[in-house]
Amino acid sequence: MTDAPRNAAPAAGSTSALAQTQAWLARFDDALTRGDVDAACELFDAQECFWRDMAALTWNILTCEGRAQIGDMLRATLAQAKPDQWRIEGEPEEHGGVVSAMLHFETACGRGQGVLRLREGRCWTLLTVLEELKGFEEQSRHRRIKGAEHGANQARVTWLEQREQEAKALGHTEQPYCLIVGGGQGGIALAARLRRLGVPTLVVERHARAGDTWRKRYKSLCLHDPVWYDHLPYMPFPDDWPVFSPKDKLGDWLEAYTRLMELNYWGSTTCRKARFDEATRTWEVEVEREGQTIVLRPRQLVFALGVAGYPVVPSLAGADSFEGEQHHSSQHPGGEAYRGKRVVVLGANNSAHDICADLWEHGADVTMIQRSSTLIARSETLMEMAFGPLYSEQAVDAGITTEKADLLQASMPHRVSPRLGIPLFKAIAERDKDFYARLEAAGFMLDFGEDGSGLHAKYVRRGSGYYIDVGASELIADGRIKLRSRASIERVLPRSVLLTDGSELPADVLVYATGYGSMNSWLADLVSPEVADRVGKCWGLGSATTNDPGPWEGELRNMWKPTQQEALWIHGGNLSQSRFYSRTLALQIKARMEGLATPVYGLAPVHHKR
Repeated sequence: MTDAPRNAAPAAGSTSALAQTQAWLARFDDALTRGDVDAACELFDAQECFWRDMAALTWNILTCEGRAQIGDMLRATLAQAKPDQWRIEGEPEEHGGVVSAMLHFETACGRGQGVLRLREGRCWTLLTVLEELKGFEEQSRHRRIKGAEHGANQARVTWLEQREQEAKALGHTEQPYCLIVGGGQGGIALAARLRRLGVPTLVVERHARAGDTWRKRYKSLCLHDPVWYDHLPYMPFPDDWPVFSPKDKLGDWLEAYTRLMELNYWGSTTCRKARFDEATRTWEVEVEREGQTIVLRPRQLVFALGVAGYPVVPSLAGADSFEGEQHHSSQHPGGEAYRGKRVVVLGANNSAHDICADLWEHGADVTMIQRSSTLIARSETLMEMAFGPLYSEQAVDAGITTEKADLLQASMPHRVSPRLGIPLFKAIAERDKDFYARLEAAGFMLDFGEDGSGLHAKYVRRGSGYYIDVGASELIADGRIKLRSRASIERVLPRSVLLTDGSELPADVLVYATGYGSMNSWLADLVSPEVADRVGKCWGLGSATTNDPGPWEGELRNMWKPTQQEALWIHGGNLSQSRFYSRTLALQIKARMEGLATPVYGLAPVHHKR
């Protein structure tokens, strides 16, 4: 590392947040421009530092931890990426000795945004996100198309005729560059991004209409995340939209979005098989549409099939002898048909709670079986203490747009987030201590994560193990939903279940709220087991906690970034993740379509298969 005085970090002390940021950026820009990696690394905190890059330098989603990893990344990417023109957006702020600033910068082929945090004058965390490609910008605002062709033209083709011609050709006489399998919120958000970038894209979805993945769920379902967190790209919800979207209202919005964003969307279309042709570097994808088999040949294939794989249904002794009805939570039709029935729900996470509450509302005698502890957080408390600072009407009033909130949320490395979650959930536990005491008195097993880090950490580590309380917890606390905890089903009898604690529960209906497998299980069936294993498991960070085995990987496995299978991508997550990460994924695909050099740094090795 260089000892040159001009590369020394500025002293903190009484220096303003703006002055600290300006001084740091000037030294950082100078070091990068000169190609002096050692000097650049000296500007990062020696004890703990992180650089999270989203396709700006690495053409990957990657977090470098510590000076050594940052130096390795820069040595591999700096000559081609050429990041420069670093500038501050807005006014830097200082809280608790940490200066934070929003940034803009450029690279050889693109423009980006970022978030910088300084501690005592050196960088603690840096986020860099590719925002657009030079020469391939979206045709928005000052670049928007006219839409009308003024003057006389006997060969005029109207907008409607153009759309009809495009829809008729794509997938038949013309091949999509990108095929998206799955037309839920993730698939259509990505398709909207790609359309804005001029990438010929087709979405195939097995349901008939966009939004059916929500419409076909039990009728009481609503989003548990607030509206400010759930906007889709380009088209935010109206300002009178409910805080928590009812599932049918959301389904209609997704369908309208698909039409208004002019997406090429094939409903009632099932993907049967996909194969990558090594000779032509294209995919051969067989789909069935309206009784007809169609073979599509896209260059890029995206699986946008949700946040998980196939439903996990336990293999229980005696299940074949059960005389009542049994189904997985994904197939639960709603509680109307079960009035007066004795229903046993195996599971105690989000779906189990929602289904139990739905059944109780419709007059069923419902019992939840809780096999392991669950993180519970009251919706009202999360709204104020967790979502509120970034995603709320108060945040909007304070000038925090959805785009700014997304950047700030993404800027905190996954290594650090759990540490921040621990004090937050200690405060939540104290605030709602009476609520938790009532649940525990009813026998409910509670946790706040294995290390106390809370909801977000559980979500990114395993995608399960929690419930955002929108009413079911009160029903459990006062006994209206019956609870059997610290037990599971040992055997299914014709009209009852025998539990592992030796007790027996009468049952007319069994609902298995037992979760889902990894997303790469879709690949095993649709592509091949070999490709599924080559790609490896999806989701999880390698935190060495329940359902998230190590080693530490630092980013969600295989999500929104290059995989070990060329031209195959995984897109999923909640509405917020679908919105934010769809841009990074779309830009990676667009760059490949335009033939830009996209050398991937740090392609993740596969530690876990299916």
